[in-house]
Amino acid sequence: MKEFRNGIKRLYFGPSTPARVFRFALLGFDLVTISYFIISATVWTDIHHFWLDYSIGAVLTLDYIARLYISPRPLRAMTDATAIADLIVIFSLFAATFLDNLGFLRVVRMLRLLRSYHVLKELRGMSSWFRRNEEIIQSATNLLVFIFLITAVVFVLEEDINPKINSYMDALYFTVTTLTTTGFGDIIMTDTVGRFITILIMIFGVALFLRLIQTIFRPTKVKYTCPDCGLNRHDLDAVHCKHCGRTIHIPTEGEWQ
Repeated sequence: MKEFRNGIKRLYFGPSTPARVFRFALLGFDLVTISYFIISATVWTDIHHFWLDYSIGAVLTLDYIARLYISPRPLRAMTDATAIADLIVIFSLFAATFLDNLGFLRVVRMLRLLRSYHVLKELRGMSSWFRRNEEIIQSATNLLVFIFLITAVVFVLEEDINPKINSYMDALYFTVTTLTTTGFGDIIMTDTVGRFITILIMIFGVALFLRLIQTIFRPTKVKYTCPDCGLNRHDLDAVHCKHCGRTIHIPTEGEWQ
């Protein structure tokens, strides 16, 4: 059993070619399932493939068990936020057998978006292109996760209360118009909880949304290798290297100077 456990651990963390192929396959599976859950909640609202849900659920269950099995602290691993989210998603995939509210189940699966951060961690070690563009990709991921999870909260709390929110797409539309301060007014919150959520979105969400958008289109760091210490990420208006203090001359167009 010990050798079997070590074999599984090598697949998840080992440097061998089979281990790398296995992790690439898991990475691809994560990306595909995240995309599937987003599309099924927003576009394929009238289509439900039970066989696909059960297949994804089976793979996620095996992956969940394997990660717990090789973990040095299984109980601690079970209480991790990502592990709890995975359990909820697994439950939602099999719950379609005995629950009728498929729309709610699709929204619950948005918790799978938390796996995006695991994907980013894997990509950081696998791709030099990712490392060069890490800040932009990280900000875009944060933005998407924030929008879709906030939308899920709006949908779950308002579906049975607000007659204007009948689908995840309605909730997504309301969330985006609120975050961008467009406020068309065709969907409004009529209950106390809904208005409270709207206030939170406007106070915290708008500031975060604008910050993430700014980071995507205008990164906060610039790449320039210091000749002395080799530090290659500096503030846009840096005149000295923060690591060694050398005067640096970062080429700019005068936009931030």
